[in-house]
Amino acid sequence: MARRVSLPAADDLFRPTSADGGQAAEPQQRAVRAVSDTPEPAEARQDAGPRKPSGRVRHDEKMTVYVTSDELLDIEHARLMLRRGHGLAVDRGRVVREAVALVLADFEAHGPDSALVRRLSEE
Repeated sequence: MARRVSLPAADDLFRPTSADGGQAAEPQQRAVRAVSDTPEPAEARQDAGPRKPSGRVRHDEKMTVYVTSDELLDIEHARLMLRRGHGLAVDRGRVVREAVALVLADFEAHGPDSALVRRLSEE
């Protein structure tokens, strides 16, 4: 006799997760940020302070980036060196987020003279 596996119902999978135990009258909506083709000028963002990486928090967004095996080894080597030489136990994602924050801050500060523009122009 075949056994049937019990799967969760759609109500179980898509239940509300609001702070009041799911008893909210209306479903919560996430704010959607408008994306434009032209980046916001660095002067407009100066009030918010320098760009900082998100660090160790729960991330709501995901982006897949493909790297070569050598690039992955370089990231892992940097992670191990941070741990061994500086006592910083971080994961590869944190290393990548920090690197992205540094490159974007340099791009905002220096624009066409930034390392990002120089490296992308070399390709």
